[in-house]
Amino acid sequence: MKDSEIQKALKQKLKPKRYKHTIGVVDSAIRLARHYGSDEKRAKTAALLHDCAKNMDDKRLLDMARVHKLPLDDVLIAEPQLLHGPVGAVIAKTEFGIDDPMILDAITYHTTGRTKMSTLDKIIYLADYIEPNRDFPGVDALRKKSEKNLEDACIMGLTHTISFVLSTDGLVHPLTVEARNDLLLKKRRKR
Repeated sequence: MKDSEIQKALKQKLKPKRYKHTIGVVDSAIRLARHYGSDEKRAKTAALLHDCAKNMDDKRLLDMARVHKLPLDDVLIAEPQLLHGPVGAVIAKTEFGIDDPMILDAITYHTTGRTKMSTLDKIIYLADYIEPNRDFPGVDALRKKSEKNLEDACIMGLTHTISFVLSTDGLVHPLTVEARNDLLLKKRRKR
């Protein structure tokens, strides 16, 4: 399916605010891909579809995860909205015909991160975080950091996510901690 067709389908499927966010993520992803020499087409497609399951309620996300045999852990069961990435990848494949594993992985891990994140994973993770409609303390610093160093910006974003979730007494998914540690260890090895 062409990106223009995906965009048209998403405009009907998503709430207006979510669609506006999605277009912001697309613009940010293309800019980051261009800046870091990554595939802009892949970045655009992954950005378009990253939140295609975001409007689903908890029960539907859990049901789809079970039907498609997605790995579930206690945190995902307690916080089903974290499944919108993996379920979104299923929808990208089954409804939109996306079979590129790099795009599907970027959609899957755009919220939690993971160890050994690809450049595309990092771009979609950050684009979701820094798109122009986002407004939270520290977003401008993160936008600036994303222009200088992709890995450092991801570490900053992951750190912010962990801090925020801890401040709300929420559950931090292990993949997020692992992603941050992985990037920090790589950085330390380069010193």
